[in-house]
Amino acid sequence: MKKHPYRSLPDQAFWRRSIAECPPEAVDPVGSFELRITPASRVATAGSCFAQHIARHLALSGFCYHVAEPGHPLLPDDVRKEQQYGTFSARYGNIYTARQLRQLLDRALGRFVPVEDAWIEAADKVLDPFRPNVQPGGFVSVAEMRADRAQHLAAVRRMFETLDVFVFTLGLTECWASREDGAVFPVCPGVEGGMFDPERHVFLNQSVAEVIEDIDYVYAEVRRINPAAQFILTVSPVPLVATAAPGQHVLAATTYSKSVLRVAAETLCRAHAAIHYFPSYEIITGSFNRGRYFAADLRSVTEEGVAHVMRLFLAHAGDSKGGLDVSGTAARQAAATDFERLGQALVEVECDELALDRPAPKQ
Repeated sequence: MKKHPYRSLPDQAFWRRSIAECPPEAVDPVGSFELRITPASRVATAGSCFAQHIARHLALSGFCYHVAEPGHPLLPDDVRKEQQYGTFSARYGNIYTARQLRQLLDRALGRFVPVEDAWIEAADKVLDPFRPNVQPGGFVSVAEMRADRAQHLAAVRRMFETLDVFVFTLGLTECWASREDGAVFPVCPGVEGGMFDPERHVFLNQSVAEVIEDIDYVYAEVRRINPAAQFILTVSPVPLVATAAPGQHVLAATTYSKSVLRVAAETLCRAHAAIHYFPSYEIITGSFNRGRYFAADLRSVTEEGVAHVMRLFLAHAGDSKGGLDVSGTAARQAAATDFERLGQALVEVECDELALDRPAPKQ
């Protein structure tokens, strides 16, 4: 037998051995993952809708899920949930793009104050343009909204200063921004609040270079104030609800967006030893699962898929010596609980983007 480099490669390097002839639940595309997380490691999360699944399982599995903005202790649990306290590590709602994350950090550090300050929907209903859904019914005044925002940004800064591990799920490349100062919104103005104005708002679709530049900036600034911080990047497997890219079909636009984010994540990991990539995107979208990890809408991720992702995350990143549930038992128990509670293989998450396809109100 002739020798060549492929002779000595492990099974994970071959499609037949690690995918085609492997039971779906046993497929493990993680490869090497150097970071280890202990029960004492403060793990913070942010990102797109899929990041909420990660946050939920981290808390269930014995990790120190770092919540820097927990809400007032007198608030009932159901009110806190409704107002998105604990949905992420701070009350910022969905952060879909790298540019959003960069600007959030700059705002928390006092470096950026967007011109479009408030969306006044009615005399007693004011929305924060950069987290329009965190306060059901809106704030009663601009003053109340600004006071809450000040507390929120202080919590964001505290989160970055004190976290050990930051898990960020890259969701989209498409976004809408202010023409005046470049401030990026989580959803197009006019969808969840505010008034869309083509003279004031512009569509952006980030390139690989732009995503890398934005995450590089966040990495450098966070490491400046918190030198030991570690980053884990994931790419959301959830397709776009809609695309504003001229002439594009939503499927092609989704492929572009996820490809850009995956290439950017890989480039960042190769450039920085403290940035790690976890393949949740590959686990959910991989052909090996025959579509089992998407619900009937072909977009929402089932709890079975989330459990597979988190089982591997715990196995590769968790420190079994520290008492973490690296076996995935908590993930399976969470799946059973959610199946009973919802009566379907799907866990609802807060997702601003869904409003893009909401039927127009009848005239």
